[in-house]
Amino acid sequence: PGGGGWTTAAGVLRPYDSMLAELADPHRAPELLRLRETIRSWRLYDQIRTDAAAPARAPRVGTRTPVLAPDGADLAAAIQTIREIGDPESLDDAVAAAFPGSSLTVTEHGGHFEVALRQPGVLRPLRAAELSDGTLRYLLWAAALLSPRPPALLVLNEPETSLHPELLAPLADLVRAAVARTQTIVVTHAAPLAAALASRGGRTIELVREDGRTAVRGQGLLDEPAWHWPGR
Repeated sequence: PGGGGWTTAAGVLRPYDSMLAELADPHRAPELLRLRETIRSWRLYDQIRTDAAAPARAPRVGTRTPVLAPDGADLAAAIQTIREIGDPESLDDAVAAAFPGSSLTVTEHGGHFEVALRQPGVLRPLRAAELSDGTLRYLLWAAALLSPRPPALLVLNEPETSLHPELLAPLADLVRAAVARTQTIVVTHAAPLAAALASRGGRTIELVREDGRTAVRGQGLLDEPAWHWPGR
């Protein structure tokens, strides 16, 4: 007691059980519980849909949404949450940088929220269902990267998909701002986006195919990080 040491957990884990699910206990294994909750907070945004039937295009019931859902269905609620408890100035700046003269609002009808983008020369705001794929995707990235409660790890997979080339620089600015608040990883095939991130202080790791395997460009066998079991 009081000296640390190992504790044997009762029971046997089946091959398909997770130690984080079965043994995370606030009293006996607080470290596992904290690790589980940290992993649960991670967000991986992988090819969010922006087609005509995409969840982000439909009005949704409005609730406080500090973190955008993986499918972006709660985009309007996430935008409204940023306005209420987040950084609305940065949101407005991100919209203005991508779409000069435009403004983003959230409308409410019967408890359902929907984004609306007002643009110069257009007589009325455009609803989410009317936005181009690239415009909608950029707004989704803005909502994810400006989260008032950023996850411990934020991963964007190929965020350049369907974006106009002129939107890559504003996107890189959003990523740079997010890096100050959380660990952010961007996986991209777009050299211009990689260059924009690098020019803003991002660390670039280039993967290549060598002898049928994926390798880090410029990394030799002796440069690979060593693995050691941690001591207790």
